This record gives sequence, structure tokens and C-alpha cells, in this order.
Amino acid sequence: MTVGNETKKRVKEFVGKVVSNKMDKTVVVTVERKFPHPLYEKQVKKTKKFYAHDEENKCNEGDIVRIRESRPLSKLKRWVVVEIIQSAKK
Repeated sequence: MTVGNETKKRVKEFVGKVVSNKMDKTVVVTVERKFPHPLYEKQVKKTKKFYAHDEENKCNEGDIVRIRESRPLSKLKRWVVVEIIQSAKK
């Protein structure tokens, strides 16, 4: 989408589950997507892991979080935790 000379970029956001929080200020989030198989039309699940920045170390394993794309923060980190949607049950 262009507005005059400026280009407006859509920010990618995903909702996923925290798998690991062992690193300092970093969490690993798995995002699952479902889609129909191109030929057989059965629902297929694909998961992908994202390294996300968690500034206050608030996230725990099992939390459902929303992550947003950002500038590269390290070799693998390109996402930031925006909010914790649901805390893990203990």
C-alpha cells in the first residue's frame, strides 16, 4: 500500500505457545497453522519456532503470547513479545 512517496508496511503478528524460556530476555514460541492439503484436502498442521524478545522475563513455558515482527535483535531474534494472552496453568 502506498501513500504518496511513503510505503506503508504491514506488521506481521502471530499467536503462539512459549516452549522455552531458559535464555535471558528470550523465549522460543511455536506457532501452529492449519491448512487443507492441496490434493487430498485433509487438514494439515505445520509448526514453526520463533525466537522472541521478552524484555522483563515475564513469560513462562506454556503461556500463550502474541509476537510482532521487529528489527533484528540478534542472530536469530527478529520478534518481540507484545502481550501474554493466557498464562500457563500450574
